Amino acid sequence: MHFDVHGRQDPDARTIILSSGLGGSGAYWAPQLPALAEHFRVVTYDHRGTGRTGGEAPENGGIAAMADDVMEIIATLDLKHFDFMGHALGGLIGLELAKRHPGLIEHLVLVNAWSKADLHSGRCFDARISLLENSGVGAFVKAQPLFLYPAVWMSENAERMATDEAHGIAHFQGRDNVLRRIAALRAFDIEADLRGLDVETLVVATKDDLLVPYTRSLRLVEIIPRAKLALYDFGAHAVNIVYPELFNEAVLGFLMQQDASPERQS
Repeated sequence: MHFDVHGRQDPDARTIILSSGLGGSGAYWAPQLPALAEHFRVVTYDHRGTGRTGGEAPENGGIAAMADDVMEIIATLDLKHFDFMGHALGGLIGLELAKRHPGLIEHLVLVNAWSKADLHSGRCFDARISLLENSGVGAFVKAQPLFLYPAVWMSENAERMATDEAHGIAHFQGRDNVLRRIAALRAFDIEADLRGLDVETLVVATKDDLLVPYTRSLRLVEIIPRAKLALYDFGAHAVNIVYPELFNEAVLGFLMQQDASPERQS
């Protein structure tokens, strides 16, 4: 597993692991690094089958196998506890870790994530798979921003869209990896275990997310005992990129408020 450590480097520093979505790249979190690195040792990583980790995504095991990959990083860094932030698929990994290893994650941030895939999300996945299988990698990558960003933001960032498209084609993770990772997303279902998750949780969602209905986030907050909600009208699926300052303020406010709590100081 390829991972990078940013910010504070001392082993005793408070550590947060960031896990991205379907793309799997640790670079996804670039807008968050300056703000988080002031306070934390920040770990980003490339999911198996993507980026500098490369190789093949797990053929079996789904999200659980991806959580095992994170445990490999945890063992390498000898972490006894840490905070975790996941976007979409990365959030599912965080939920799986919280279920299987109670007490390991101190604070969990879930960004446009879900406990069980919505039928609408399945329709979006079907469309993306159809593009990949019938029109090729170029069409698949070109359509990707439509599921990530608001239309006006894409219009105002046309140069970035072109750059990201070229990079996405050049570094495409491969057909089999994409299909396996989408299958893992669709199969994930932690509904029955949510009430047993004993972890301080911030759920971040946007009402204009085209890929994941924000009602899936409301469901997480409804059932996870210690969950809080940060809900925005605008920002779409990749709200941390569209509105990084607003997003970072919410996340740091959650994490640092917990840091000052009596439980944290004891």
